[in-house]
Amino acid sequence: MSKTAIVIGSGIAGLAASVRLSNLGYRVSVYEANAYPGGKLSEIQLGDYRFDAGPSLFTLPEEVDELFRLSGKKPSDHFQYLKLPVLCHYFWEDGTRLRAFADPEKFAKEVEKKLGEPSQCILDALQHADYMYRHLAPLFMHRSLHRWSTWFNQWALASYLRMGKLGIFGTMDGANRKHFKNPKLVQLFNRYATYNGSDPYQTPATLNIIPHLEYNIGAFFPKKGMHEITLSIYRLAVELGVEFHFNQKVEKILVEKGKAIGVKVGGEEQSADLVVNNMDMVNAYKHLLSDQKQPKYLLKQPKSSSALIFYWGIKKNFPELDLHNILFSDNYKEEFNHIFQLGTIYSDPTVYINITSVYKQDDAPSGSMNWFTMINTPNNKGQDWETLIAEARAYIIQKINRVLGTDLEPLIEVEEILDPRTIESKTSSSQGALYGNSSNNRYAAFLRHANYSSDIDRLYFCGGSVHPGGGIPLSLLSAKIMTDMIKETETRG
Repeated sequence: MSKTAIVIGSGIAGLAASVRLSNLGYRVSVYEANAYPGGKLSEIQLGDYRFDAGPSLFTLPEEVDELFRLSGKKPSDHFQYLKLPVLCHYFWEDGTRLRAFADPEKFAKEVEKKLGEPSQCILDALQHADYMYRHLAPLFMHRSLHRWSTWFNQWALASYLRMGKLGIFGTMDGANRKHFKNPKLVQLFNRYATYNGSDPYQTPATLNIIPHLEYNIGAFFPKKGMHEITLSIYRLAVELGVEFHFNQKVEKILVEKGKAIGVKVGGEEQSADLVVNNMDMVNAYKHLLSDQKQPKYLLKQPKSSSALIFYWGIKKNFPELDLHNILFSDNYKEEFNHIFQLGTIYSDPTVYINITSVYKQDDAPSGSMNWFTMINTPNNKGQDWETLIAEARAYIIQKINRVLGTDLEPLIEVEEILDPRTIESKTSSSQGALYGNSSNNRYAAFLRHANYSSDIDRLYFCGGSVHPGGGIPLSLLSAKIMTDMIKETETRG
């Protein structure tokens, strides 16, 4: 008789887990509350405009490719992407504009020309990011922090001697101020804290490894859009025999004698040899494991920031805009103070505009663009969101008008809004936080839930709310770490 596994949720980690479990010989069933796979990594169609609904940055594509290779398939036959020549276009209110070229040498020259910062400062910073990545990634990204074997191996022992150089004891902002003199460049590198929903003035300098992913490895764009990441893995899973049950909300994880034995869904019990939870960890304990021991200390950790997104069909082409665009706040520190201390939205927010029609022209009508327009916001704590959304919309449009010298409102042909409340309801993300717990202290990496339950045998966890963290690459790695554990357990018998 074949082994069976149930995966709760078809977010990107749940999809990857289903593929990996299938390759371990499991007969996998995935239960998804929504009518579609992908969780945050889904899409929206508004008239003639298509939008990727959630994550818009794609790094470490090899983590997707590996799923196909593991399944005996050639990745490029099923999923294609291109490397971006320009990572982002940056705009400031004083008229300064900067193109972040993917080539570090070219980017360094652009910075020296536009900001007056010696090019060697950029190259040194990126070299240091590479140094941190080489020493931290094997520990914090590719292995469980909750197994002793992680801490007693050559990578760990080598890293212990370099903790000071690895940014454990300082903040991201503090480190960037040492690297750079120009405050605009400090701000540019501080923004990488938002990649996991944190505050650069609090989060440890270890997160300065993030630029390494873009500049030293590369940022990419799937030729059919970000949603194709979801669809390609979903199609692979189906081909491998994974059964998907959409519009099927799991009501409870069944536990008997300290072991997960299945789930309750639609009032019926479904048994399995193991259960994988891809649902947000906080809500999983609150709703699916309410009668089990609760990891209270982990559950009460501060959550990451959330987002307010306006999906706008813009009936005009802006040649100065690229795939990724940032219009910076004039007071970055105050913006983060509003998000994390005051729990509200600053009157001069940093605006991110993602425009996939730059590379995928059929995402918008000819002469038009599909703007995924986002600002970082606090997570949902019961704020008056209707008022905040109306105010933020006005702030955003005013800023775009000032920076781009346009009148945006008449150009908006279609609009849909995603806010922390709807992020929470659509994706079961606690408080609408995009990345689970925040990383606003040096111990944050250790305060994420493990990829397994220490109290319930045969219960595993993957996704952005558990180790190693949120975002596409880390979510995919969470599924890898988890299935490696399962394989190891099976090998031991």
